[in-house]
Amino acid sequence: MIPILVAHGTRQPEGVVMIGELADRVGTLLRQPVRVAFVDVLGPNPGEILAAETASGRPAIVVPAFLARGYHVGIDVPTQVAASGHPDVTITPALGPDLRVAAVVAARLAESGWRTGDSVILAAAGSSDPVARNDLNQAAEMLSGLLGSRVDVAFAAIGDPTVPEMVASLRSRGTSRVVIASYLLADGLFQRRLREAGADLVTEPLGTHPGMARIVADRFITAQTRIPLPSMLFGDN
Repeated sequence: MIPILVAHGTRQPEGVVMIGELADRVGTLLRQPVRVAFVDVLGPNPGEILAAETASGRPAIVVPAFLARGYHVGIDVPTQVAASGHPDVTITPALGPDLRVAAVVAARLAESGWRTGDSVILAAAGSSDPVARNDLNQAAEMLSGLLGSRVDVAFAAIGDPTVPEMVASLRSRGTSRVVIASYLLADGLFQRRLREAGADLVTEPLGTHPGMARIVADRFITAQTRIPLPSMLFGDN
C-alpha cells in the first residue's frame, strides 16, 4: 500500500517538523515509509502525491490527521483525492473523537503537572462546522470521564468562547489553577496562542506523543485488514 498522512499545513517550521516526526514513527510501526501531505498552506496535497502514483497500480490509504471532522476532512481531502485520478484510494476516519486520543490528552496533562481540582480547558483550533463542534464536545466529555472532573471547550481560532475568554471566565469563578489541554496535533501559531492565554499550565501538542503514532498506525492497518496487526501497537514504548 501507499500510506499517506494528511495534515492541515502550517508556516511554522516546528509544526512541519512535528508532522514529519509523527509520520516517521508511524512508518516504524508499519515497517514502511509514510508520506506526508497537506490540505492547505503547504504542499504537496494528497492529490498530487496520488497522481504521481496512478500508474503504479498500488492501492493507497489516506489518513486525515485531524482531531475532529469538519470542512478539511469532509470536503478538502475527498476532493483532492478524487482529482488525482488514482483508482484505488481508501480514506480513513479522522483521528478524533476517540477515547485513545483522549487518553493521550490525559497523559499530556499528567506530565505537565495537572492536579485534581484544576480547571481544565480542552483547547482546539475551532471550526464553524456543527459536526466538528459536536466532535469537540464529545472529546471533552471523554476527557472529563478520564479525569473525573468537568472539562470546558474553547477555541484558538474559530468559535466562541476563545481560549483567553474561557481562562478569564474560570478565573472569575475563583478557580485556583487553570490548565489548558492542547487539542492540537503540532506546534505553530495556535499552540503559541494557547501559551499566551494566561493559564497556569499548557500541555504540549499531541503529535509527538507515542500514543498518537499507534493510533495513526492503527488507522492504516484497519483500512487494510489483510495486514496482521503488529502486537507492538499496543505496547508501552
